[in-house]
This record gives sequence, structure tokens and C-alpha cells, in this order.
Amino acid sequence: MNGEHIEPAFMEEALKLAREAAAEGEVPVGAVVVYEDRIIGRGRNFTDGSGDPTAHAEFLAMKDALGKVPGVFRLTGCDLYVTLEPCAMCAGAIVHMRVGRVIIGAPDPKTGACGSVMNVAEHPALNHHPQIVRDVLPEECGGVLRSFFRRMRERGRRR
Repeated sequence: MNGEHIEPAFMEEALKLAREAAAEGEVPVGAVVVYEDRIIGRGRNFTDGSGDPTAHAEFLAMKDALGKVPGVFRLTGCDLYVTLEPCAMCAGAIVHMRVGRVIIGAPDPKTGACGSVMNVAEHPALNHHPQIVRDVLPEECGGVLRSFFRRMRERGRRR
């Protein structure tokens, strides 16, 4: 794990992926998995394009990273940088994949499962608890989402 160090450049990479998702009409969320100060997994929301409601940025980034940590089939020792607080599904996957630390850009007051609505990641009954770091580049991360949904409302599209 990368200790206490937070690297804004990794969140910037997640933001780049979120913007790519927005350009394709997907909810703009991006995520990267970092191991030993190197990105080993990338993901962006792709639910509409894939027809798969589980194709969330975090889930895709973690799947991309699997098998890239020597001697480990999970993500032990990895950090997950994500532009929006993970939902319950993604928080559960984070726990099961043994991610060491989750660095969150913006909170999700509607479905956030790392402290906003519920806290799956730190639930006392579970056997793994990733460290949660909140509010890394929150204005930038939240701004991408606000712009996207404003454009959707202006076009009369609902999500």
C-alpha cells in the first residue's frame, strides 16, 4: 500500500476517464487502481454502452488490475482512486478484493456506500476494512458530474 501519501495525479487520471465516459453519454465516473505508485487498472462507467448494470468504473478498474500484483490474486496493497464515492455493489467488491485504500473525489449523497448513505466498506461484520480517504479534488470531481447532469436536463433526458 502507498501509506499515507495521496497523489493528485492519480485522481487526475480518474477524472480523465470520467470525462471520456461523459463524452459517450455515460455517467462520468472514472477510477484507477494503483500499486507501488503505478497505475495497474483503469475503468470508467460503461453501463449504457455495454448493457451491463454492473459496469461501474470501480468494478472495471479492479477487474483490469486483477492478476497484476505479484503473488496475489486479489488487490492487496493497492489503492483505488475514484471520482465518486462507490455504491454498495462496488464497496462490496472493494472489500472482497481486499483493496487497501479507497481515495474518493466527491461524496455521493444518494447511493454512497463508503459513509454517505451507508458504510459497507467499514461495516464491523466484514473481515476486511479498506482505509477510506475522502474529498480529494472534490470540486473537480463533483463539477464533472454536475455539468453532465445539467446537460442531460437541458436536453430533456432523464437517467
